[in-house]
Amino acid sequence: MWHRWLMGVLLLMPVLGLSQKMEHQAFQPGEKVRYKAYYNWGFIWVHAGNVLFEVDQVNHRNQKAYRFQASGRSLKSYDWIFKVRDHFSSLATKSLLNPRRFRRNTYEGGYAVENEYIFDHNRSKIYTQVNNSKEPYKEDTLSMEKRVFDVLTAIYYARNLDFSKYDVNQKIPLNLIIDNKIYELYLRYQGQEEIKIRGDQHYNCIKFSAMLVEGTIFSGGEHLSVWVTNDQNRIPVMVKSKILVGSVKAILQSAENLKHPTVLSNVH
Repeated sequence: MWHRWLMGVLLLMPVLGLSQKMEHQAFQPGEKVRYKAYYNWGFIWVHAGNVLFEVDQVNHRNQKAYRFQASGRSLKSYDWIFKVRDHFSSLATKSLLNPRRFRRNTYEGGYAVENEYIFDHNRSKIYTQVNNSKEPYKEDTLSMEKRVFDVLTAIYYARNLDFSKYDVNQKIPLNLIIDNKIYELYLRYQGQEEIKIRGDQHYNCIKFSAMLVEGTIFSGGEHLSVWVTNDQNRIPVMVKSKILVGSVKAILQSAENLKHPTVLSNVH
């Protein structure tokens, strides 16, 4: 369950109201960011799996595009309990970071999913192909009455926000497509905070809480907190949330090929 939680967490970022060309992206091709995911039962935190986020540049329909990828897998020692092999990918335009195509191929404890979304911004439509272990294959067409993002494009688009424009406790809405449904969610900006992870490592961060979709993992509501670096990279450093049984968190392990100088160092 930690993999789906981490994906949901890192994507719940404010992504509306940014239609101008993105001249100063917070990332660049070649960036790789790794996390360890932990599950808490009682007083014990267990390292259950790892997640990798990557950025590349590719040609899509004779135009340069960003390819965002995220892969998550459980540790082999826990596969017998709950085996996870997840892969997500998304293509987005370089100028506006509009999503073009999203694919999900996941295996989670015997539950397999294959989803593909094609975004047609000229017609304000999303053409979907959805298949999973519990339901038959389905093709659908969804209307984009407002701007809609897939989960991966939302992360990278949000990292370009100027957070100084928001007031503490201000809600910022977003529209996100998840499992063939469009949700109206929001994130609440909670100001700046210094946090400590991995012993004596302190980081200057921007903190958010996020509204979650009620389902098999979450009870719904605003029970998730995210800390991102207070620099131009906006790298999530730590994520924590309550779930239906226990709680979960993700801790940043490494970040390679960042575009800007970073606060990812001790600040004593």
